[in-house]
Amino acid sequence: MTPPLSPRPATPNAPADLMGLIEESGRKLTAIKQAVGNVIFGQADVIDQSLAAILSGGHMLLIGVPGLAKTRLVDTLGTVLGLNARRIQCTPDLMPSDILGTEVLEESDSGKRSFRFLPGPVFSQLLMADEINRASPRTQSALLQAMQEHKITVAGQDHALPNPFHVMATQNPLEQEGTYPLPEAQLDRFLLQIDIAYPDLAAERQMLLATTVTSESAVKAVITADELQQIQSLVRRMPISEKVVEGILALVRQGRPETSTLDLVKQYVVWGPGPRASQALSLAARARALLDGRLAPSFDDVMALCKPVMQHRMALGFAARAENVRMDDVLRAMMQSAAAL
Repeated sequence: MTPPLSPRPATPNAPADLMGLIEESGRKLTAIKQAVGNVIFGQADVIDQSLAAILSGGHMLLIGVPGLAKTRLVDTLGTVLGLNARRIQCTPDLMPSDILGTEVLEESDSGKRSFRFLPGPVFSQLLMADEINRASPRTQSALLQAMQEHKITVAGQDHALPNPFHVMATQNPLEQEGTYPLPEAQLDRFLLQIDIAYPDLAAERQMLLATTVTSESAVKAVITADELQQIQSLVRRMPISEKVVEGILALVRQGRPETSTLDLVKQYVVWGPGPRASQALSLAARARALLDGRLAPSFDDVMALCKPVMQHRMALGFAARAENVRMDDVLRAMMQSAAAL
């Protein structure tokens, strides 16, 4: 019988230990970005933001016109990260039980009847909700508890979801007929809103040749789900300076009409970002630093993530539409104000 291993001295706060873990994770993350980049062309920022959201343990909302590889990105990330991925196609007739699962009545040979829970597609590590705004509000709300608490409740019984658990939802910004806008409470549960734009000429040329001339390269797992959880824990251990923390708080509070010093925010913003925005910026900035192989985030990381963190956590009023004030204008003013502090 093999003797038990002697416990290893715990040194979670030792700089050398942290540096070694960051270097090891950096090599893995470089391989992950390369594997995803071999399939998703010309979307380096989208890949980095998607990985930052996953490393932060959060969910993401992908918005882009059809044909920009939103679905392919989710499939590729699931394979490369070693996650059990499942997909649901959101339609107006989709029911909450189609996502969560349902209870069925069974009768044994002795005639005894009992209910058995049949889990739905939400019991996966990476759930893709394609065109989530086409699902009814009742069905959209079925994901609220899952996204926040990583569990669901059916017939009064709690059912824990797998670890890790991430939701990647997609939206088409063009076709708005037959859609149901996501409520503010659900939008706030998405760590990042990632806008996917058209690729540049070089990337589109590479995509054209890779998908129509030669056979597409197979995607393989780079890490396991357990290794991903270790990296997610490392993100939370990364130090963050007091200056960056103050910058995050200043940036978020400038987006609230009640506390902002900006006339643009006071006049045109109806409601601003809540505390989840501060948490999202802190975690995502650390994840972005780790993706770059750095030991701690800088305020540049916060600024780079301001738009994907903030834009779905704020709303403009009718006066902004009437005067052609866009969310980008408000976010730019907020970043300039925070940078000046």
